[in-house]
Amino acid sequence: MDEDYDELVSYLTPREETESMKRYQNTTSIPCPVCDEPFADLVIVTGQSTSLELSEPLDICVSRTSEQKPMLFTHQ
Repeated sequence: MDEDYDELVSYLTPREETESMKRYQNTTSIPCPVCDEPFADLVIVTGQSTSLELSEPLDICVSRTSEQKPMLFTHQ
């Protein structure tokens, strides 16, 4: 993964990891690299596919790592 990704994840709190995804919580109000607003969680899809169960409607920004893995930034 690239340096920007490593630096971003180093500021986040790990919450969940499965074979197909990793989820981190933004406990320090870091701005989203897509829209510059603070985001709630970062979900990185590490497997071929995965599904997300959302308990509430969320705004989502999408980006990719240098390895082309989708990164979903959730906003509440």
